[in-house]
Amino acid sequence: MRNRFTFQPRLFCFWLAYFILARLLFLGYQADHLSGLAAGTIPRLLWYGLRLDASAAAYLCLLPFVIFLLGSLAGPRFPMEKLLRFPTAVAGVVVSFMVVSDLELYRAWGFRLDATPLQYLNTPSEMLASAGAAPWALLLALFAGLLLLAWLLYTKGVGRLPALPEGFGRGRAALVSLLYLLLLIVPLRGGVQQIPVNQSDVYFSPQPFANHAALNVAWNVVNALAQQGATANPYPYMADTTARRLVQQLYLPASPDSTVALLRVQRPNVLFIILESFTSKLVGSLGGERGITPTLDSLQSSSVLFTNIYAAGDRSQKGLVSLLSGYPNQPNTSIIKYPRKTEQLPQLNRSLQAAGYASHYYYGGELAFANMKSYLVAGGYDHITERADFHAREQNSKWGAHDHILFRRVLADLRTQQQPFFVTAFTLSSHEPFDVPMPTRFKGSSEADQFRNSVYYTDHALGQFLRQARQQPWWNNTLIVLVADHGHALPGNSPNHDPAKFRIPLLFTGGALLPAARDLIVPELGSQTDVAATLLAQLHLPATGYTFSRNLLEPGTKPFAFYCFTDGFGLVTPANTFTYDNAARQFISKTDSVTSAQLRLGQAYQQASFDDFLHR
Repeated sequence: MRNRFTFQPRLFCFWLAYFILARLLFLGYQADHLSGLAAGTIPRLLWYGLRLDASAAAYLCLLPFVIFLLGSLAGPRFPMEKLLRFPTAVAGVVVSFMVVSDLELYRAWGFRLDATPLQYLNTPSEMLASAGAAPWALLLALFAGLLLLAWLLYTKGVGRLPALPEGFGRGRAALVSLLYLLLLIVPLRGGVQQIPVNQSDVYFSPQPFANHAALNVAWNVVNALAQQGATANPYPYMADTTARRLVQQLYLPASPDSTVALLRVQRPNVLFIILESFTSKLVGSLGGERGITPTLDSLQSSSVLFTNIYAAGDRSQKGLVSLLSGYPNQPNTSIIKYPRKTEQLPQLNRSLQAAGYASHYYYGGELAFANMKSYLVAGGYDHITERADFHAREQNSKWGAHDHILFRRVLADLRTQQQPFFVTAFTLSSHEPFDVPMPTRFKGSSEADQFRNSVYYTDHALGQFLRQARQQPWWNNTLIVLVADHGHALPGNSPNHDPAKFRIPLLFTGGALLPAARDLIVPELGSQTDVAATLLAQLHLPATGYTFSRNLLEPGTKPFAFYCFTDGFGLVTPANTFTYDNAARQFISKTDSVTSAQLRLGQAYQQASFDDFLHR
């Protein structure tokens, strides 16, 4: 017969068992990752994960344990049974929702559920469109199954609350309850060590998936929420002055007036087109698959093609800031979430406005998504066109207006646009769920084939736009910048840290190019963050405020690309490439000749750039 005073330990053990089952579910859902794990890894990750499981279980037991203490003091009239079951039932539903959501999120994004989805809550339709490719029926079935399993586990393992034994007074009962409550401090902190448990305590493997699988998703979400308002730099790899000095050396100016000139006019119009998810893996002129982007490939003979450019991050809102402000990304957050900070950033539009440019920003979707609108408003665009500005019949995708409609609107407006202009257009049709309004080009039902079709469609819409644009009077005085917002794991399911996932196209084209600049290949290694300084140099405008941006066409600068992913970074140099896990404090991947000095440089960049973010 169960004893009343084993109820609290049984409740703790219930949550512990639940989290172990949830981890097994995660491993089963991500079965394609298991073949790459070393022998004996699964038992180890279950063992290492227990510390965070115990911490999460302790947090979930706090309220019931307090209720148990109060009920012990209050006596038999206190409705303890109901009050104990209610918070546990609510927590079971919420945590199960996290667990099941995390299954598909990890498959799509490559990191465990954290606070990231919260920035999309104010645009639920766009959030649902982003998740349009998820197997909803399977996920709902898993959610229901997990709830049922949790109920059975609770019923069999915890059960009803036994009555207080005869002759056992309230005081003694409360004392035992208080003792159990105080004992929760140990699993809450993950032990008796000085520093409370954190992610790095469960990171045990050189294989990122094994470390990710050891995380407790509920603990990870709460920890991410708690860190959102943090003011301390989580990457103290060295003295701040040392980190800043190492980073500043990367941006030392070369000799004055040494920039390669590309333009035949000093103040051309600038049409800045950002292509959603255009990975170099699908661009034939960059060594990717042939036939997916015939328009981009055909532009090589009349453009400046940068062949070695990397995105600074892996989400649209991060790419937007990197391109328009020349600003690096943050591993576990994004500066675009903080309007007070983004107001302090330079923006290309403001730089060009000071030189007499008129401006317009176009997007077929909802700009409230991921807080992009506040950033663009701070940039001072004269006009902003978004989803609500298109006719209802034109909003024919889950995100809003498809790309051919967007380009049609831009083309029509440019007929009356004041010159010189800075016009930015951001495509959307090649975003998940990859639904496009054209016949299927690449047969197959796989997500990779759907992605290929969507990229082909956007490239086709771009080609139609450019053919008509060449007939317009503004064409000969216009520079067109074509660049991706970020790369993509598809095709090939590149790991979250993989440099191949971050390599993207960048082209300068248009009638404003010098004849000698057409068919120019620029192999210089660089980043999205370098586009701003490179463009401003061609326009003979200052870029002093863009401290993390360098001119790719200025001889003598140090070529490199730095990018961030969830709690990690990658550094690409002409000699070496490595990716690094900030939580585990270890390499994820590296070429053979990476030196300690190069690791220190990457760590310095991570530290200095995040410190700049904190102090904006």
